[in-house]
Amino acid sequence: MSKYQLDDSPIYLNGSDVPKNKLDISDAEVIHEIENDLLIEAYEKFLSELNDDTKFDEEYFINLHKKTFESLYDFAGKYRNENMSKGDSQFCLAEYLDSESKRIFSELQQDKYLTIFDNKEDFAKRLAYYQGELIALHPFYELNGRVLRLFCDLLAVFNGYKPIDYTASIDNEKYIEASIECVQFADTTKLEEIILSGLSS
Repeated sequence: MSKYQLDDSPIYLNGSDVPKNKLDISDAEVIHEIENDLLIEAYEKFLSELNDDTKFDEEYFINLHKKTFESLYDFAGKYRNENMSKGDSQFCLAEYLDSESKRIFSELQQDKYLTIFDNKEDFAKRLAYYQGELIALHPFYELNGRVLRLFCDLLAVFNGYKPIDYTASIDNEKYIEASIECVQFADTTKLEEIILSGLSS
């Protein structure tokens, strides 16, 4: 069974949580290794391309997912068409994905990609808000968390910080707890603490 609950399950191999892929791989460990390798390459690529003119808009966010995983998955860079949930967490309904995504990225543009927040605490608080919104949006079938953390890391570097260190919070599952609170209660308090702790210049 998939770790996600979907109204329909168009992307997984039968009886597994391994997405259908271009390499016909059915081993979960192997596919996860490949995903991690692709993500490392993406960090190098997008960090090297970052500049003062980078626009952190919806197109850029979608392109991160597409360019990172298109060699492996047909669904890379495509918003899901089915409703998805995980445990007791219901992500944004598919019919509202487009409008909610545009709302989030419009707000981020109004915040001038967080350049108006000139101290670490305010920056972390606002970044936690956007990360929480994207966690609840969950626009792609798979690899949402890794791509939105890549997006937020690039935002951090754009604003003069280093990529955020999530290591401890992911290892002890605090990040999962914080994510659940974002989805179920729209509460980013724990996520803000994680980002602030992992943020350095």
